[in-house]
Amino acid sequence: MDTDIWRLSATTLAEAVATGQVTAREVLDAHLERIAAVNPGVNAVTTVMAERAEAAAEAVDERRAAGEPLGPLAGVPFTVKDNIHVEAMATTQGMPALSALVAAEDGPDVRRLCAAGALPVGRTNMPDMGMRGMHTRSSTHGDTVNPWDRTRTPGGTSGGDAVAVASGMAPLALANDWEGSIRVPAVFAGVTGLRPSQGRYASDNRLMDREPTLATQLFPVDGPMARSVADLEVLHGLLCGADPRDPRAVPAPVRGPAPPGPLRVGVVADPGGLGVDPRVRAAVEAAAGALQDAGYRVEEVEVPKLEEAVRAYARLMMTEYSLGWESLRPLMPEDGQRFLELSMERNPPVDLAEYVRLTGERSGVQRAWAELLDGCPLLLGPVSTAQPGEPGAESRDAESLEEVMTALRLCSVSTFAGLPAVAVPTGVADGLPQGVQLISRPFREDLCLDAAAAVEERLGTCTPIDPRQ
Repeated sequence: MDTDIWRLSATTLAEAVATGQVTAREVLDAHLERIAAVNPGVNAVTTVMAERAEAAAEAVDERRAAGEPLGPLAGVPFTVKDNIHVEAMATTQGMPALSALVAAEDGPDVRRLCAAGALPVGRTNMPDMGMRGMHTRSSTHGDTVNPWDRTRTPGGTSGGDAVAVASGMAPLALANDWEGSIRVPAVFAGVTGLRPSQGRYASDNRLMDREPTLATQLFPVDGPMARSVADLEVLHGLLCGADPRDPRAVPAPVRGPAPPGPLRVGVVADPGGLGVDPRVRAAVEAAAGALQDAGYRVEEVEVPKLEEAVRAYARLMMTEYSLGWESLRPLMPEDGQRFLELSMERNPPVDLAEYVRLTGERSGVQRAWAELLDGCPLLLGPVSTAQPGEPGAESRDAESLEEVMTALRLCSVSTFAGLPAVAVPTGVADGLPQGVQLISRPFREDLCLDAAAAVEERLGTCTPIDPRQ
């Protein structure tokens, strides 16, 4: 081919395999070579699944040679975050103590991508139990490095996947998002990421066969990452739908009805007026200009119930974490312990009566957002109002934690309200990628993806890249 295989998009690779320009094995070998070349410097992939990927690639090539139909992602490699089940592999969630928890079968989303012909090429790094917020550091595997600047965090908790995609180790990734865990590393690494509506994709987040608690049922969602919005949209179509292993997943249509007339987009560069880095503001303004050029009606709005939502979300989460903290504490590294203890001091756990009241407060937040998005179906804003900082800053002290979590306030409120969002790059400033997120009503990921595609078409993409030393 005319360019390095690892540089190509997922859709381009799938077409090349389907038309015989390249074999699935050649695609896989190119990505395995790329992993061997760059992963030692960035520590994004923790386990290479070469044997399984090779068998899957050979099956794709055999099907094509026999003239059988291929799946839409046949021959395309993808990575899987270390808290998503992969058959015969431990779901360690970054912790040595969980290394014996070998999954009996693939998670529903892994199964769907494999059924589409995609090749699972590697497991990726994440913080211990995902308890970190803004950085990807595991006591098992260490720190993942931002390929743009080694002194800056790659974000968390899906930093391994974001860095793998950004540096060409795989064009696609399966990760998950709580309070920006897909969106933050996507922007910090210069790739795209989708947080779907709760119930949109089937997933299995049981640990040691224990059913998830209420907050763990409501807030975290599995979602995809890619280098282009077109690839992200293909993944979205494949991952949508019900599955008997996840009673939350519903069979909602992939795309909703087309809105009449020009779509209105609400813009907020500084949610709540708490401060925003000028480069982040410029990214939001650039995206707003791109959307206006594409025919969207752009206007400034205020984020509804921001303070109430952020506080209620944090207290619900800290209350649930506190219930198992004494058992979990000995298993966590020192900085992970410090992060959660600082978080519980910042938002102390509540009693049962207050917990129940806070679950009701969520309905009020959802209602306020529904009213906003009824007249303005998209909201454009920052993922983080700050630039990527020092790795592990959120575990340093209370002041640093406050700065980090305040910067993520739009991620917090959209997570609490259960809304879909797409993170998309807008360019590079001072050597670091910049980006925004587009938020819409539940099950209208299509509106987010369409708007993100318009931004990407006008502002371009910035990965894959060679990691900077």
